[in-house]
Amino acid sequence: MAELPPCPQCKSSFAYQMDALLVCPECGHEWNADEKTDDTDTFIVRDASGNILVDGDSVVTIKTLPVKGSSQSIKAGTKVRNIRLVDSDHNIDCKIDGFGAMALKSEFVKKA
Repeated sequence: MAELPPCPQCKSSFAYQMDALLVCPECGHEWNADEKTDDTDTFIVRDASGNILVDGDSVVTIKTLPVKGSSQSIKAGTKVRNIRLVDSDHNIDCKIDGFGAMALKSEFVKKA
């Protein structure tokens, strides 16, 4: 008997075949075994214009951003080079000249 793949939702190994579909008895998910499933858990970060950002991109701030704990703010139009994407609320880690290491939200930047 052929080994059936685990459930793509709950990863249960108790999946069984019903006609052309595979069924998971634990979560009730049904899927077609012939369809290609996306096993990668990657997240996509988009800028304010909807462009997809990747590690190493350069971005420009679109509005003046206040810096917590500082009397200065990051002016609109400030270019930030070599960003790093992280999976959190502030999804861009970067270094800004004059400020140091910062975390920015992607909704306040656009790709340069």
